[in-house]
Amino acid sequence: MSSPIIDTHDTHDIPGTTPFDGGMAQKGYALNKMCFSFNDKANREAFVADPEAYMAQYGLNPQQAEAVRSKQVLALLQAGGNAYYLAKFAGIFGLNMQDIGAQQTGVSKPEFMAKLAAANQQPDWPAAAR
Repeated sequence: MSSPIIDTHDTHDIPGTTPFDGGMAQKGYALNKMCFSFNDKANREAFVADPEAYMAQYGLNPQQAEAVRSKQVLALLQAGGNAYYLAKFAGIFGLNMQDIGAQQTGVSKPEFMAKLAAANQQPDWPAAAR
């Protein structure tokens, strides 16, 4: 069985998004490798103790290092970050997926949570049927 060919020609034209494709995977390799390391408590502690040295250990480029310093999810995504690995980074600072979603959509966390709750009340939304 062959894999379907997916035309990704227009995926970079989606307003407000940073598609994670092969190019972004390459761009974000060091950043994502660092974030994956946060699975280990000792690594999280080492990062908190000296973020600059920890970033240097993984060879983050200036854009990635600035994005890490800013703790802004959109900047991290634009620097090649993968949302699943960035969740490890966000967890160090006590942020959860609702915090990340709020940053991504430009609203407060309570506003984002209200949007999720409202969407869940839509009878035609798949999650509402659960």
